[in-house]
Amino acid sequence: MRRAVYFVFMICLAWSAQALAAADGERPEYRLGSGDKVKVTVFGHDDLSGRFLVGGNGVVALPLIGKIRAGGLTVEELEARIVGALKPDYLKNPRVSIEVLNYRPFYILGEVKQPGSYPYVSGMTVVNAIALAGGYTYRARENRIYVTHAADSGSVKRPADHDTVILPGDVIEVPERFF
Repeated sequence: MRRAVYFVFMICLAWSAQALAAADGERPEYRLGSGDKVKVTVFGHDDLSGRFLVGGNGVVALPLIGKIRAGGLTVEELEARIVGALKPDYLKNPRVSIEVLNYRPFYILGEVKQPGSYPYVSGMTVVNAIALAGGYTYRARENRIYVTHAADSGSVKRPADHDTVILPGDVIEVPERFF
């Protein structure tokens, strides 16, 4: 009995922390990953600028400086890394800007009408994702949804609600109800 009460308490605590973070406008910071397409602009140097794909190994190949690890970095961290690679040998004061052009997809499984992968749209929430997947099936357990964030190390399924923010690469699971 104590374990059940503890389990319910921990779930409520996780949901309330998530609700507070959403109320504060706090959103998880996006981290680049395999399949993202980025536009790199090195101001004043069109020959170093362009559109590049983050490869399966998390690396992006850029002119002049070669391969740079981008996987797991934020846009700002990648900008700083490129500036650092250009600054000592190639440019005196490089100014770099990065824009994500295409995000990797998110995935939705379980009791939705059309499970699968869908293109990410900025500001995506669980309810938007479910709507893209055609809505719930009649067997869906609508009050118990789980999200596995791509940014988390490991595969941690977290309880979610309709307002939970989804990022590229995340997996949403809608379980089946038992009765």
